[in-house]
Amino acid sequence: MTKTENSYINRELSWLQFNARVLQEAADKNVPLIERLRFIGIFSNNLDEFFKVRYATIKRIDQAGKGGKSQLGGIKASDLLQKITETVIEHQSTSLEILDSIHSELKKENIYIINETEIEEFHHDYIKDYFFQKVSPALVTIILNDQIELPLLKDTAAYLAVKMELTNDAQQYALLEISKSMDRFVVLPEYNGKSYIILVDDLLRYCLKDIFNIFDYKSITANMIKITRDGELDFDSDLSKSFMAKISDSVRDRQIGEPVRFVYDKTIEEDTLEFLMDKMGIDSKDSVIPGGRYHNRRDYMGFPSLGRNDLLYSEIEPLPIKGLSLTQSIFSTISKKDYMVHAPYNTFSYVVKFLREAALDPKVQSIKITIYRLAQISHVASSLINAAKNGKRVTVSIELRARFDEEANIKYAEQMQSEGVTMLFGVTGLKVHSKMCVIEREEGSKIKRYGFVSTGNFNENTAKFYTDFTLLTSDQKLLKDLNKVFNFLEVNYKIYRYKHIITSPHYTKTKLFGLIDKEIEKAKSGKAGYIRLKMNSISSYNMIDKLYEASRNGVKIQMIVRGICCLVPGIEGMSENIEVISIVDKFLEHTRLYIFGNNTDSKIYISSADWMTRNIETRVEVTCPIYDEDIKAELLDMFDIYWSDNVKARVINQSQDNSYRITNTQKKIRSQFEVYDYYKNKLND
Repeated sequence: MTKTENSYINRELSWLQFNARVLQEAADKNVPLIERLRFIGIFSNNLDEFFKVRYATIKRIDQAGKGGKSQLGGIKASDLLQKITETVIEHQSTSLEILDSIHSELKKENIYIINETEIEEFHHDYIKDYFFQKVSPALVTIILNDQIELPLLKDTAAYLAVKMELTNDAQQYALLEISKSMDRFVVLPEYNGKSYIILVDDLLRYCLKDIFNIFDYKSITANMIKITRDGELDFDSDLSKSFMAKISDSVRDRQIGEPVRFVYDKTIEEDTLEFLMDKMGIDSKDSVIPGGRYHNRRDYMGFPSLGRNDLLYSEIEPLPIKGLSLTQSIFSTISKKDYMVHAPYNTFSYVVKFLREAALDPKVQSIKITIYRLAQISHVASSLINAAKNGKRVTVSIELRARFDEEANIKYAEQMQSEGVTMLFGVTGLKVHSKMCVIEREEGSKIKRYGFVSTGNFNENTAKFYTDFTLLTSDQKLLKDLNKVFNFLEVNYKIYRYKHIITSPHYTKTKLFGLIDKEIEKAKSGKAGYIRLKMNSISSYNMIDKLYEASRNGVKIQMIVRGICCLVPGIEGMSENIEVISIVDKFLEHTRLYIFGNNTDSKIYISSADWMTRNIETRVEVTCPIYDEDIKAELLDMFDIYWSDNVKARVINQSQDNSYRITNTQKKIRSQFEVYDYYKNKLND
């Protein structure tokens, strides 16, 4: 196949289309109204992280003067920056239209989000009291003039840019920082059966006279601005510093990173905008984006429920797993059979119970676990500390470079280290992204291993809305291999061979190529070759080219990719046998599932790895085979349910239009709801 510029979809532009699918959820009138507002928040939060990381990286490439075409899939860095900005402006405009529509529908539900011009007399005293008691003490007010250098503005913090026309015809500028300690949404007392909410931004606008009463002005205006900084970590080369100290310093330095995006209220006066941009050193090369009246719309993720359960998704009750009890020994149960925990449909408490039991069991000798992101108050961490206090040898490999969780992980690392836990801080040049645990237990004269391997983080909070698989097992073959990964983490120079699991960075590409080649051989010999994949992202051109090769040789490939998809499906002579869908719904799809072959001879794997270059070449990842026949059948059923989705599935194609998928069946199939019903019915079998 001759590669053309149409062989791949640019990674950044594909990600923006994923975020557009999140925005579709905000626009979907079948989604409960307050949940739609929260999807606006998710869309905005995603965009903040995108600019801090991906846009910042492309900007660095552009500033290096290298063009970047080879790194960016055939597009120049400067052209890509422009295309991103154009796309983001379009998406932002759409999001504002959606937000206005949601506000109108909220009014029909007697919920009013008011601004400072709509405050009625019956709320005046409450707002003034709220301002003086809760807002004013935390308010940071920065007075600006030509002689004073502008203080460093915080990354992604929201500011009100204030302009005063003084009575002497001079102009005075100021900034009001909206602290994260302030509740963004102020719920006002109900009146005549109506609920009222005012954003703290508008509350500040209402109280401008109280803030600036020492100035003699004719008029005063306030417009929102926000700056986003480069979020990449830069490490110094000081050999005397510990790795933890270098991470801490880099996280602190992130606050003074280069600006990569400046968003402003498009109604701001031109002279005010020019004054601020000059003060902040923002030039035309930065992404300057006109926005609406409000920024930091990520705060909508925490929009108050107001007791209106009818405007929210119903909370699901996590289902028990047949045969696995929270009131009995998990070691005893999984010594006989493997079990799969599928969060959030099953409770994450099974994993915590497993660790708590290990912490207390006198026969348990050691616990080894990898940690990438933990909950703010982590039962996993407390269980590990408990185990160390009970004399167990506890080894924790914690990834200090887990993006935007660095500070939390440093805090937990210091806490666990002080309690006697042996801490491993990764491998030079590699992030440890694998999700696994190995427990060694004395049984008679032998040591028997127990453990688990997962597609997601050991985090109780995200387990409530991320879908993930966790295999609980006492399969000694698998656990022997997993233990070798821990040996590698402790002694990095020794490379191990694995009989069952597939690991990055040493074997993933080769092993997956081998599995794909077997399906190609089947298709070439006239048999049916099948590959079914579910993952978050695929951007590795090596893996994409291999799937193209399989497609050209007649292998049928079905893919469910939530986020980035650089592969172009359905192109004659290249990918006509590949179909790709993306599912965005109530829960964040995070499971990674690989199926090679048809139902009778399928080789099935769960994995911590997506098919991105970083997961294959620069991370420690584990892909684990499933040997238990019951779990294999369950995972095949899972894929079939997801593949049949015709409510929340979007078609991924060359045009990237995010069209909803239409299937031949009349029945509406919403996969996440169907999965819950599947497990519910399974309990009654």
